[in-house]
Amino acid sequence: METVNKPAGTCTVSPYFIVHDGDGFLQFLKDVLGASEKGVYRTEGGLVQHAELQLGDGSIMFGSSTKDWPAETGSVFIYVADTDAVYNKALAKGSQSRQAPEDKDYGRAAGFRDPFGNSWWITQL
Repeated sequence: METVNKPAGTCTVSPYFIVHDGDGFLQFLKDVLGASEKGVYRTEGGLVQHAELQLGDGSIMFGSSTKDWPAETGSVFIYVADTDAVYNKALAKGSQSRQAPEDKDYGRAAGFRDPFGNSWWITQL
C-alpha cells in the first residue's frame, strides 16, 4: 500500500457509522468502551453532524441520520482489556447478546448488538 497523507496519530482505517441517535451513540461509546471525544460538530438544529472519538490507538467516527442520510449498521472487532466488563456494560446500556463471553483459542471473546443496530465483537488477549 502506498503511503498516504493523514493527520498525525490517526489510523489509516476507521469505522464510520450513521446512527439514529448521535448523542446516545456518543454516550454509549464513552460509557461502554471508554472512548474520548476528539471532536463533535453539530448542525444548527443540534444534531451530531460528525463526531470522532479516540478509542485506544484508533478512532470511531459517526454522524446522526437524517432524511437524506439514513442510519446504516455495521460490525466492528475490537481488542479490550476486560471482555466480561465491556460485555456487561454493553448489556446494561441496552445491548443484546450475540455471544456470551467465553475462552477461545485466540482469547476471551464475546459479541453484542448495540441499541443502534451495530454488532461489536470484542476480545481480550
